[in-house]
Amino acid sequence: MQLDREPTTGVYIRSFRQGVLRLADRELTSPVILTATDVITAWTPPPIAAMSIDDFTPALEHRPELLLLGSGLRQLFPAPAVGMQIMRAGIGFEVMDTRAACRTFNVLVGEGRRVMAALLLE
Repeated sequence: MQLDREPTTGVYIRSFRQGVLRLADRELTSPVILTATDVITAWTPPPIAAMSIDDFTPALEHRPELLLLGSGLRQLFPAPAVGMQIMRAGIGFEVMDTRAACRTFNVLVGEGRRVMAALLLE
């Protein structure tokens, strides 16, 4: 998936293919959390079925209005309790495949929204 119309500042996803996320200034090959201005590479989540609220701490500390979980090539969901805990904290939570999460992240960042994307690349 190739994305177009790159902004001049901030984090922007240029493309995603299985195992590789290409930003404006680098390629990443492991799970990552993105904000409009930061790239958090020190995120080592377990498989989705084993995820807990603690696995999202690096993202939740930023208090985004929306957290996108890109679950890889297919849409897979963590346990319902995970999403409920995030939403109880006043943060929106959406799960989608990583391609869709990349597109959504770029659009929302372009709108100036406080969005974060936790992206699995496999």
